[in-house]
Amino acid sequence: MNAVEQYARAQIVTDADAPQAADREAVPVTLCYDAEDDPRTVTVRMPGPGKREWPVPRALLERGLRTPVGSGGVQVWPCGRVQTVVEFHSAQGVSVVQFETKALTRFLRRTYAAAAATEPVPH
Repeated sequence: MNAVEQYARAQIVTDADAPQAADREAVPVTLCYDAEDDPRTVTVRMPGPGKREWPVPRALLERGLRTPVGSGGVQVWPCGRVQTVVEFHSAQGVSVVQFETKALTRFLRRTYAAAAATEPVPH
């Protein structure tokens, strides 16, 4: 199986689907990748009611660790040296989530390893 699932602690800065708390506690966000299903996309699942998940191009997430980038309803940019912000736009509004960059980097490394494991071996 060439799927990767990793929990990452993240701060939800703004959330279109939930009331804002005065203190921003870290919440568990699930990062998912399935090399056999879609090798170019990762999924970010947020806690809360309903199906709260967004597909994100893996290359976009990786580029966003170094420079501001966006595609469709997803924007990613570095925030200082140790944080990365991911912004999701939907019909309900905008959700902004702040991750530790090293957690995203670790997840991306694992996705590349899983993708390499699915590639056919040359004869």
